Amino acid sequence: MPITKTKTRARPRKTDPRKPAVWNLRLYVAGQTPKSLRAFANLKALCEERMKGRYRIEVIDLMKNPQLARGDQIVAIPTLVRRIPLPLRTIIGDLSDSVRLLVGLDLRKAD
Repeated sequence: MPITKTKTRARPRKTDPRKPAVWNLRLYVAGQTPKSLRAFANLKALCEERMKGRYRIEVIDLMKNPQLARGDQIVAIPTLVRRIPLPLRTIIGDLSDSVRLLVGLDLRKAD
């Protein structure tokens, strides 16, 4: 009996639009202040815990590029903007309240 090879078609993966391949996050800061550094550290820790390898953090220093605040309507700093997945989400502060951060990023339901 001859051995025949069969080709199988790769099935398209069903993806959850709420769980994108890569999360696009922007953190707006004003220089290297303690509050800005704390916000980045808190965000990085959460991302490593919840989305390891599936996130991109872009830090925008408004001291160097103040005109970039207009695009995301930044009125306070530090401010985190979740650009992907949609809808846009904005969280203001040093991101030390992990429950508020999880709810704000839509990684946890509000209690």
